[in-house]
Amino acid sequence: MENKNDSPLKTALTQHAIKVLLVDDQAMIGEAVRRMLAPEADISFHYCSDPAGALKMARELAPTVILQDLVMPEIDGLTLVKFYRAEPALRDTPLIVLSTKEEPTTKAEAFALGANDYLVKLPDRIELVARIRYHSQGYINLLERNEAYQALLASQKALAAELAEAAAYVQSLLPAPLDQGPVRTSWQFIPSTSLGGDAFGYHWLDDDRFCMFLLDVCGHGVGAALLSISAMNVLRSQSLPNTDFGEPGAMLTVLNEAFLMEKHNNMYFTIWYGVYARSTRTLRYASAGHPPSLLINKDPAGNTAVTELGKPGMVLGGMPGTAYRTETQIVPPGSTLFLMSDGVYEITRPDGTLWTFSEFAQLMAAATGAGKPEIEELSKTVHNMRGAGPLDDDFSIVKLQFPA
Repeated sequence: MENKNDSPLKTALTQHAIKVLLVDDQAMIGEAVRRMLAPEADISFHYCSDPAGALKMARELAPTVILQDLVMPEIDGLTLVKFYRAEPALRDTPLIVLSTKEEPTTKAEAFALGANDYLVKLPDRIELVARIRYHSQGYINLLERNEAYQALLASQKALAAELAEAAAYVQSLLPAPLDQGPVRTSWQFIPSTSLGGDAFGYHWLDDDRFCMFLLDVCGHGVGAALLSISAMNVLRSQSLPNTDFGEPGAMLTVLNEAFLMEKHNNMYFTIWYGVYARSTRTLRYASAGHPPSLLINKDPAGNTAVTELGKPGMVLGGMPGTAYRTETQIVPPGSTLFLMSDGVYEITRPDGTLWTFSEFAQLMAAATGAGKPEIEELSKTVHNMRGAGPLDDDFSIVKLQFPA
């Protein structure tokens, strides 16, 4: 029966047995050690009498401990110790020197070259078994730790790929830019390091009314993305019964009841929602805890005017019974409107200070007044402040132009 407490990482680890490799040119010593270890059912014993073949055998066997004689023909035991430590696959394998030499200088040299332990042969059986178990267990723990680390890296790589795929899917749902007509749009969306909850959209409700929105779900991850997609689909399909999607305040009031946080894993979102009537050049809008949008146009004197549309309020889904109010704004010919998430201006500078909304608004106004591409100017500014690294939050901004 499957153990439900076993994690995928734990069950993926190799079960390592204790394997002993004795390298000694004397067959009598080999037989003596074999007999010492024979009663231990969990210890497998392997013997190499030819020191010239010891390295090859050790590579193939991958022992958990090597017992190494020092005095052998052709190859000195200390030389073999150096060879083991130079071999990547054997660099960490515990090595117990088993020798008749008892001089402190010999022991010191063996330890200096990489030996883990030193026994004068032949040792007591109980002591030999204890040391084999001790060193083998430590080595097995190291192997399992390394395997767990590699499994974790593989898991993180797979998760990153899945999150990137999910981010690409979210982006595929965003609307195409509009470069003709009474309302023209462009936008930029840069997902953060973690899958976020930004989403936006726009569409014609009828021949006269153009709807636009941008929402930002709290937190990051798959849950936030799923909630943002769900809300975006409701707004695009206008699937709330008995709801006038042309009346922003009333629509958000109904939307709030549909997305109460206790029904959605305690997640909420902010949203700015507007409806533009081209016949009267009137923008009706409402906000639920979202940053204000920016309306930028030229005043009668030819100066650049910036109007913030939207006031702080209750986030959507935060409290049942919340009523949202519709505000109204005339949109002069040639105006530009920006909808954004807080990820476009809550940027931490290298000195640790935070870029403010006021500084962001000044940048957008200056770029619009100078006829520069505002979103490109914003991206360059954020890049210069933040550097080339990934952003901490989704970067979402929508530009809407209202020609004469």
